[in-house]
Amino acid sequence: MASSAKQRRAGRNRARRVLMQVLYQSLLNEQPLADIRQQFAQRDSLAGVDMDFFDDLLTEVDSARANYDEVIGRYADRPVSQLDPVERAVIYGAFAELNARSDVPYRVVINEAVTLAKQFGGTDGHKYVNALLDRAAAELRPQEAGGGRD
Repeated sequence: MASSAKQRRAGRNRARRVLMQVLYQSLLNEQPLADIRQQFAQRDSLAGVDMDFFDDLLTEVDSARANYDEVIGRYADRPVSQLDPVERAVIYGAFAELNARSDVPYRVVINEAVTLAKQFGGTDGHKYVNALLDRAAAELRPQEAGGGRD
């Protein structure tokens, strides 16, 4: 049982990382997400990924990216287009998880996003991601995150 939970966590962590890479590539090259996903599959970059989890998040981002930009706009200190693409990709992935995967506690979503931002983003980008997601979680998961917090 413990091994199964460990494998699921590893598959989801890998899914979050690959999702961030797909979203980053999409932001830089303005390619459709489906095309980039296919490229990753052809390069065998999806090995070890929890594919159901990954596909849920990718589909969510693809259908809700414009809405995510509006949410980011409410909490960011600059226009969405000026956000670092790595941080933006991480935020999109976290928003998708907050919206589509209520089985994952919001604090886990934020922690995983901060970890990705530390690994791939700028020097203090993880602090920005953390602050933005903390504020947005109150809107995206009001029952769990306690909407109305400051």
